[in-house]
Amino acid sequence: MTLPRQRGLTEQAADAAIDTACRLLRLPSIRNEFTDIADRAVKDQMTYRGFLAELLMTECDDQARRRSERRIKAAGFPREKSLRAFDFDANPNIDAATVHTLASCEWIKKSQPLCLIGDSGTGKSHMLIALGTEATMKGYRVRYTLATKLVNELVEAADEKQLNKTIARYGRVDLLCIDELGYMELDRHGAELLFQVLTEREEKNSVAIASNESFGGWTKTFTDPRLCAAIVDRLTFNGTIIETDSYRLASTRARAEEPARAG
Repeated sequence: MTLPRQRGLTEQAADAAIDTACRLLRLPSIRNEFTDIADRAVKDQMTYRGFLAELLMTECDDQARRRSERRIKAAGFPREKSLRAFDFDANPNIDAATVHTLASCEWIKKSQPLCLIGDSGTGKSHMLIALGTEATMKGYRVRYTLATKLVNELVEAADEKQLNKTIARYGRVDLLCIDELGYMELDRHGAELLFQVLTEREEKNSVAIASNESFGGWTKTFTDPRLCAAIVDRLTFNGTIIETDSYRLASTRARAEEPARAG
């Protein structure tokens, strides 16, 4: 489609032409905001180049925001969590500097693993989701899943002769976040399938896990000692290990003790 071009357009005709052109070029932010930007340009006496730059940067910023929103949705996080909302003061066992370094996502760029180990209620899932969200905002493809859900999906895929396709799909994302690893015992078949996913990603893409068991207790989840050792190796080689402290439980106790102290 070719738009008619002529000199001396009225303001209304110019607005209509801009609206039509933005629709054709798929520039929704410019279409929605060009009148406000144009008014500011007149008020601030912008040059033509300055005005054009303002329009284009508005569109670029909005497209980047929409891409981040799509990546966050595709990651499958169960809820919103941010590092800004994490209470480091209540959890002094966690080094804030280390976590903020992780937020730079250099470890993902280097395809390194991350392990968050600690009791229930220690902020592991919060940190896992928050770091995963940081990764999506920096352009990385992220997938979040519960360990049992992942294993069940792999078992079903194997039964339906779709295992290689499923493993390849989990292998492609830049960061795979596996939560609640160690909560339930896995049979040998399920553990072997999970091991295949980890092997597919080894030194190619990052894995971040959250577990309520120390590595010594993983034999309760992975009952084959050799397989357990191999999985631990995949998840720790060149990686970062953060042991969390029970900040949620501690804060709950503190609130419970306040009335007693007051009395």
